[in-house]
Amino acid sequence: MRLFLSVLLVILALYCYEANAFTCPALVEDTLSFLLQNAAIYKKTHEKYNLPQEVIQAKLEVKDCTDKIFLGNRILIANTLVIPFFFVHRGFCSAEQPGGR
Repeated sequence: MRLFLSVLLVILALYCYEANAFTCPALVEDTLSFLLQNAAIYKKTHEKYNLPQEVIQAKLEVKDCTDKIFLGNRILIANTLVIPFFFVHRGFCSAEQPGGR
């Protein structure tokens, strides 16, 4: 088992070296709205993408469960999931040099 795990890590390192840790801003927005928005507003924002009603209903069922979590805890979850994005993104943007380099 240990050999398998070592080989797997080496393969992932070789084939995924070009991956970066930047999160898509749309994913951040969706995560925040899933955790913090009202269910009716969340449904309206997803209806504009012409998703099948089964998909919207499935997401709303899960959202119904997460809405039962205390708001303070949902904010902590959101901070845990989203704040690293802002730190990485801000550092990346501030590293850009003037002149398009």
